[in-house]
Amino acid sequence: MPLTPKGINLFTFFNLPSAWWSGVRVEKITSVTCDVKVNLLWINKNPFNSMFWAIQGMAAELSTGVLIMQEAKDLDIKISMLVINNKANFTKKAKGKLVFSCRPNDLIKNTFQNLLETKNPQTLWLQSRGIDEKGDTVSTFDFEWTLLLKQ
Repeated sequence: MPLTPKGINLFTFFNLPSAWWSGVRVEKITSVTCDVKVNLLWINKNPFNSMFWAIQGMAAELSTGVLIMQEAKDLDIKISMLVINNKANFTKKAKGKLVFSCRPNDLIKNTFQNLLETKNPQTLWLQSRGIDEKGDTVSTFDFEWTLLLKQ
């Protein structure tokens, strides 16, 4: 059974409450993309009336992590997953509604194939772009994930 936005949003309420209370919500999950939205709110703004960078980071990370979780679920395997590195680039003031999208093509599938074949930990870089209501890129986050097969 695939992961659903409703299920992930419920998961964030109980397990990632800072993301949930900040307004981070999964909007769409497919086999090739995950979109996570967040609106500028009183609780997630900085003194400059734009969205605090860490809120953007939570939304971006969730958009990448959900796709890894989806692949593990599809393959019916248990893994440990951890972000071991990240980079961020901010290109515009974050206002209004932002949607963070991860579209990794076959990168996740290939990484899982290597994980299952070698049984060795694997790492992969996934990128999420935050787009505002005007269609402009506000921020880009890159996350290096490490995946370990559980016995």
